[in-house]
Amino acid sequence: QVQLVESGGGLVQPGGSLRLSCAASGNIFNINAMGWYRQGPGKQRDLVAAITSGGSTNYADSVKGRFTISRDNAKNTVYLQMNSLKPEDTAVYYCNADLLNSALWRGVYWGQGTQVTVSS
Repeated sequence: QVQLVESGGGLVQPGGSLRLSCAASGNIFNINAMGWYRQGPGKQRDLVAAITSGGSTNYADSVKGRFTISRDNAKNTVYLQMNSLKPEDTAVYYCNADLLNSALWRGVYWGQGTQVTVSS
């Protein structure tokens, strides 16, 4: 019904930068918000950043000032620009979309996850 396709991720050195992309496709009437979550080894999945259709953003305290989330509404795509990366940022990053399939039906969808490893 709805698919989230992620790109980016990989291995970077501390202090480096990386940009993640996630494109939503399928039965989409309207997207309320899109965001990024991450889950480190043996840890809970936590919010990294989120953005509404109107451009309002929300960030985890641990990434404020380093990460920037943006959205291209025409392409149903969300981006996460990650700068000044630290080893603590190492995790699987998941794209998330909160959307309406129609005027009546709401759904929450997840991408497959992409590994980000920060190591020297």
